[in-house]
Amino acid sequence: MAATGRKHLVRDFNHFITCYLCRGYLIKPTTVTECLHTFCKGCIVQHFEDSNDCPKCGIQVHETNPLEMLRLDNTLEEIIFKLVPGLREKEEQQELDFWRKNQPKADAPENLRCQRFCLPDDGGDGDDGDDEDCHRSDPQIAICLDCLRSTGQAGERTVTDLMKRFIRCSSRVTVGTIKKFLSLKLKLPSSYELDVLCNGEIMGRDHTLEFIYMTRWRLHGDNTYPMVLEYRPRIDFG
Repeated sequence: MAATGRKHLVRDFNHFITCYLCRGYLIKPTTVTECLHTFCKGCIVQHFEDSNDCPKCGIQVHETNPLEMLRLDNTLEEIIFKLVPGLREKEEQQELDFWRKNQPKADAPENLRCQRFCLPDDGGDGDDGDDEDCHRSDPQIAICLDCLRSTGQAGERTVTDLMKRFIRCSSRVTVGTIKKFLSLKLKLPSSYELDVLCNGEIMGRDHTLEFIYMTRWRLHGDNTYPMVLEYRPRIDFG
């Protein structure tokens, strides 16, 4: 006679799918590579603003920049969404509500309104247009791209201001894509390298706008919306 299997409840797995810091279900589960402890992305990023140690085991994650030791666990995220009915939809709705709330108002002056920036795989070239999909299903973010003025050193290359500095795009856009957008709009040669900075810190090519907003912009005092990114010709220190 076949044995009847025990039916497992979600609470049976809570120890594995809840965050040590907020005690809620893991949202964008992010693992510390030094000790393999996992937390909500927002929780661990905020924790590292004040400490370089893992909040669970106390190990020093990194002497200066513990954020470098974080990795998103997309597989665990999918497991959690399958275990907890309605969690994915709830989180996606909260993200959309947040970005809608923080977008510039429709009655803002013309020079403060955003053009829509299409990702390369949309077939767009960065111009605004209603016919492009522009990843509208993604959470959107508005940013301001400011030209960082040159220091006036002899032989230093220069770049100019954009005609439209305010753009709106998917929060999943990377710095690498922003650089391509700038090169296109400023008509720069392919060999021309740019640095993109937030609050004076050079951002990596693979950093997404969402990651920069959460780790470099939102947590720095009185910063307003939209998020400001600066660009300049790449400076070689070697």
